[in-house]
Amino acid sequence: MNVQLEDICGKRETVLNSTLALIRQYGFHGTPMSMIAKHAGVAAGTIYHYFESKDALINALYEHESSRLAASLLVGDDESLHYKERFFRCMLNHYHFYIGNPDTLYFLEQYSNSPYAKNQVENHEKRFEHIIRFFDFGIQQKYFKNIDAKLLMPIIKGTLVAAANFHLRQHMVFSDDDIRAVISMIWDGIKKQGKD
Repeated sequence: MNVQLEDICGKRETVLNSTLALIRQYGFHGTPMSMIAKHAGVAAGTIYHYFESKDALINALYEHESSRLAASLLVGDDESLHYKERFFRCMLNHYHFYIGNPDTLYFLEQYSNSPYAKNQVENHEKRFEHIIRFFDFGIQQKYFKNIDAKLLMPIIKGTLVAAANFHLRQHMVFSDDDIRAVISMIWDGIKKQGKD
């Protein structure tokens, strides 16, 4: 990679990281471009070189962070394992991503409950297509009840987000065994009768 390209990618990444940290602290409306520029150590004009507006920056940050989440979900997936164990690994990955990236958890939750989210529906489905396929496989193999695979993600996500929020706010600290017990309850709720 040449130095100029490295500098461009580095500055863009710095702006995204600064925006992520500031939004957690101040929210969307309390984070002006001038604050982002100062935090990132770049001129305000530099941000506009990469992002035409604050809306464009926030949407780019969503694409960046949701892509990171999507990539993390099937890390270590092994098709030779029983599907149930693969499912548990995927869910543990999901939970651990949030624990390891609290700014991202806060941002993704705020984003999904904002008007910005309506612009990302199609991109969101593309980004999480491999997970939808993973759930579709579970449905086709009759591990899960006959439900639209796209509905499984929000069913599961809510529980994992709540557990991660409790952990991060230190109301409770959960071990992997605790989270596996939670995942077991999710599994029992969506599995097909008599399937394990």
